[in-house]
Amino acid sequence: MNFLLPWIPFLALGLVVEVLVRTEIVPSYLLPATSDVLVSLVRDHKELLGGLESTTIAAVLGLLLSLTLGLFAAVVLSLSERLRHAFLPYAVFFQTVPIIALAPVLVIWFGFGRPTVMASAFIVSVFPMIANSIAGLLSPDPMLLDLFRLHKASRFQTLWKLRLPTAMPSIFTGLKIAAGLAVIGAVVGEFVAGGGLGEVVDAARTQQRLDKVFAAVLLSSFLGLALVGLIDLVSKLFLRSWMRVPK
Repeated sequence: MNFLLPWIPFLALGLVVEVLVRTEIVPSYLLPATSDVLVSLVRDHKELLGGLESTTIAAVLGLLLSLTLGLFAAVVLSLSERLRHAFLPYAVFFQTVPIIALAPVLVIWFGFGRPTVMASAFIVSVFPMIANSIAGLLSPDPMLLDLFRLHKASRFQTLWKLRLPTAMPSIFTGLKIAAGLAVIGAVVGEFVAGGGLGEVVDAARTQQRLDKVFAAVLLSSFLGLALVGLIDLVSKLFLRSWMRVPK
C-alpha cells in the first residue's frame, strides 16, 4: 500500500495538467498535455529508450567512480585533521562550481561522448560521498575508541573493525544523495558532449517538441528514483547487521 501512495499525487497532477491544457487555461506551447507526453513516450520510444540507456550507463559509471574515489578520499582525510583542513575545501569546490559552466572544459579535456558525461556525473556526485563518509568515519563512540587503544589495535584494525562498520549508514546516505546528483550531472554533460537523454531534450527543444522534452525529463526523473530506490533496498538488506563488528 505504501508503494502506491506516492503515485496518487503524481496521477492527480497529471490529470490537473491535462484539464488545464485541454480547456486552454494554460497554452500548449508552455505546457504539454499529459496525454501528449504519454503519446510521445510510445511514439518516440526507440529514441527515448536509447537515450535512457546511454544516460543510465554514464550516470552509474560516474556514481561508481564517486563511490570509489569519494570513499578512499574520506578514509584518508579522516586519518588527519590537518589533511581535512588542507584538502576538504577542494571537495567543496566541486560542489559549488556550476557544472554547466565546467562542461565545455570537460569536452576539451575528454572530448565528446561518454567520458565527458561520466566526468560530469562524477564531479557533481562526489562531494556527498566524501562529506557523509567522513562524518560517519569520525562518529564512533569515544569509549569504543578508547577500548581499541587499550587493546593496542592498529590504525588499520580500528578503521576496519570500528570506523567503517559505524560509518555504513552515513556512507549509504551519501550514496543515495549522490545517485540523484549523478543523473543530473550526466544529463547536463550530455547537453554539451552529446548522447543520452540530454541530447534528446536539446534536439526536441529546437524542434519545439515540448511533449518530447517532458517525456525525456520524465524518464530521467524515473532513472534517478530507480537508482535511489535500489540503493535504499541494498542499504536496508546490508545494514540489518551493520552494528556487528566484523571479525
